Order: sequence, then structure tokens, then C-alpha cells
Amino acid sequence: MKAFAKSWKAICIIPARYGSTRFPGKPLCEIAGQTLIERVYRQVMKAKRVSSIYVATDDQRIADEVDRFGGQAIMTSPHHQSGTDRIAEASENLDFDIVVNIQGDEPLIPPSLVDSLIGLFDHAYDFKVATAAYVTNNLNLVSTPDSVKVVVDNNLNALYFSRAMIPALPTNFDLVVSRKSFGWKGYFKHIGIYVFTREALDEFVGLKQSMLEQIERLEQLRMIENGMKIRVMLTDYAPVSVDVPADIERVIKALKVKI
Repeated sequence: MKAFAKSWKAICIIPARYGSTRFPGKPLCEIAGQTLIERVYRQVMKAKRVSSIYVATDDQRIADEVDRFGGQAIMTSPHHQSGTDRIAEASENLDFDIVVNIQGDEPLIPPSLVDSLIGLFDHAYDFKVATAAYVTNNLNLVSTPDSVKVVVDNNLNALYFSRAMIPALPTNFDLVVSRKSFGWKGYFKHIGIYVFTREALDEFVGLKQSMLEQIERLEQLRMIENGMKIRVMLTDYAPVSVDVPADIERVIKALKVKI
């Protein structure tokens, strides 16, 4: 079991690429007067436990936008297999003990969630990576492959992540009875945020892409298949992320509710 000293340093790196298949140029799309990447960056700035924030990108247009609003951008190779691989390159010359990987499509990520995930490492721990999920019984949401689900053990360590509906429920499954009989809460919907120790990040990039990672197209399965323990923190936050252009209106509505 390990615990960081009070002097440890946490940074955040936001991976952002221009060539999204479903939404090319997504980081530069405008949402109520600010680009998506600026909104994500400024939201993370509100986290109390993050000392520095960087955007890791392979596109000069994104780097120029980050520079425009006063952020810090790091250019990386265009050939990375995952966002975490991109973060590893960007962090090579940075000083940190813990790095937070926040997806560049999460403009409403709560700063308190970032701080809470970092806080998991304040006390004795037996994991090197942490992430988050929330409970939902919205079958329309969890039935789509774009929605990543996670199942955990009794200590909230991830057992598996999948685009399929896990666990698979029988057709006659009664949600009310199951809550009373064996404590079924609902599906655990994964949120795209990770916290790595420096040791874990170095270990991850030293591993080859795994079989399940390539099948499911989920980089976290590279960790699971190689025995890296991932702690899952449950939260009430249900993300309003930007995956396709139609999601912009959802974010704008959510911003109006917050105001």
C-alpha cells in the first residue's frame, strides 16, 4: 500500500485531435462564444488540486487556438494509438507525480470530480489508475455501443469495460426485486477521465496494444489485460459530452440551466 507525500504534484493533460471521424474539427467548434477546447480547459482551471494544464494535440490549428486563449499546448505525433499514448509523449519533460487525463469533449466536467479523483491517492492505496462512473438504468443510453459500461469488484476495482451491455440481464429481470434480493443498482456508465501515477503512465505506454483493446476500441482494456488495477469512483455527475454536432445544443441547454 502506498500514499503520496503532501508535496506531490498533479497536472492535467487534455488530448485533442482534429481528425474525429464523426465530428472533424470538434475541438474548434463554437459553443456559446467559446470553442470546445477552451471550455474544457477553463473548466479544469477551476479544480483546486491541479497545478498545471496542457493540451496535447497533433494539429497546429488546435495549438494556435489554445495559445489564443492563453493556455499551454504541446505538439505530439499524429500516429498515437490512444489518447493516453498521446498524453505520455506530452508529459515526457514535465514535472509531476500524478497526471489527469480529461477528454477534450467534456466541457462541463465538474472541477470537484477532478479534485475527488486526485484525492483518492491521498491515502494508502493499492492501485495506480483511477477513473469515474455513474449509475443509470436508462436502457436507451446503455444499449448503444457509444456508451461504455464498466463492472467492478467489491472494492470498486474495474473488472471489465465494454461497449456491450454488461452485465447481461435476463429478459425477465425485475429491477425492483433485484435491488432487494442482491443489491442491483444499475449499469455503471463510464466517464472519460483517468488519473495516473507517473509509474502507471510509464507502464501503460510500455505495453503493446492488447487483443481486447483492439476489439472493443477501449484503451483501458490494455491495462486490465496486463493486470493494472483501476479504481472506479462513483459520482452523481452524468456527462453532457460532445460526440457529434447535434450534441452542441445539449451543452448549450445545460449551460443555461447552470446559469
